[in-house]
Amino acid sequence: MESLKSVFWKPDPKVQMQKCNSLIRANTRKLDRDIAQLRTLDSKTRSLILQSSKRAHKNPSQAKQAAQETRIFARELIRVRKQSARLAMSKAQLQSVAMQVNEAFSVRKIEGSIRASTGIMKDVNSLVRLPELTGTMRELSQELVRAGIIEEMVGDSLPDDSMLEGEDEEAEGEVDKVLGEILQGKTAKVDERHIDKPVELRPEEEEEDEDQEEMLDQMRGRLEALKS
Repeated sequence: MESLKSVFWKPDPKVQMQKCNSLIRANTRKLDRDIAQLRTLDSKTRSLILQSSKRAHKNPSQAKQAAQETRIFARELIRVRKQSARLAMSKAQLQSVAMQVNEAFSVRKIEGSIRASTGIMKDVNSLVRLPELTGTMRELSQELVRAGIIEEMVGDSLPDDSMLEGEDEEAEGEVDKVLGEILQGKTAKVDERHIDKPVELRPEEEEEDEDQEEMLDQMRGRLEALKS
């Protein structure tokens, strides 16, 4: 019955607006959850950096190992912060889309017609490319096309690799900046870039090192899950 109605009658603008706003709210909630997870990862990574540094000060024989660990954790923290900044920017874009969509429907109510918006189309196309939102943003774009707010997007909108550039190899200067911010100059005076051989650890120290490595792997897994 509904399919027959769609043939003879145009979609109800009120229903269309409600569906579009519902999809936008769903995407916003997804971004909020991901941003909250990244804040937790940020806090945990900072704690791991502080723990490694404290261990180095308590036991100078572990200073080289601790220097390596703090730099590894700092690189992970940089990746987390970049991801968080990207999601915050995407949330702002989504809020802009919500305002423009509601404005377009308001104009339609007054003038009886609607004009396709290149601004909304640009923002939606950008958000569709975000791995975290690809599925629901595709659905939203289809609804906006039906409503006449945007034109049909041509081409396969796959995640944009350029959005992920620069995350694999953080500059040493950026790592130093993060360590300076967290440790406030209390770093062990060892340059891990000139380490010749690893420090031999006692069994209990090896166990602690394995725990930190396991936690780092878990953090990386969560970060990758947020991207996919």
